[in-house]
Amino acid sequence: DSKALSGCITMPPNIFATTGTNVSIVFIDKGKKSDFVLLVDASKLGTKQKIDKNERVFLSKDDELKIINAFIESQAIEDFSIQVSLESIAAKNYSFSAGQYFDFKIEHIDMSETEFNAKIKESKESLEALFTQSQDLQKQILENFAKIKFND
Repeated sequence: DSKALSGCITMPPNIFATTGTNVSIVFIDKGKKSDFVLLVDASKLGTKQKIDKNERVFLSKDDELKIINAFIESQAIEDFSIQVSLESIAAKNYSFSAGQYFDFKIEHIDMSETEFNAKIKESKESLEALFTQSQDLQKQILENFAKIKFND
């Protein structure tokens, strides 16, 4: 049955000790009748901890409950989970990545022409300072390369 996909949870990177690859959990329900799937992006949850030489991500109980409750209740939570039609998934080449289905938001800020011009001037000055710093660093790097000698 083509409606068997129930949902997918994208887990944080480094969630399992034995693999550094990204992990997603796919839920299949042969008895499902709905044309909608819940996609959850849990990739930003958890806290990083260094264990031995590897960094791992650990989910707190609150993180786990957020995932479980969103999934069980089929909740749409902004930038976390979304209900998507099977048709939409097919249109996106069968991608189960929730982020591809979130609404794109553009924040609009009202400002006067004077405020706009001041902001542009500030940005230009900041960029010019970064360009100058970059040129200075490039010069220092070349000077340091000139000091490198082969010693027998």
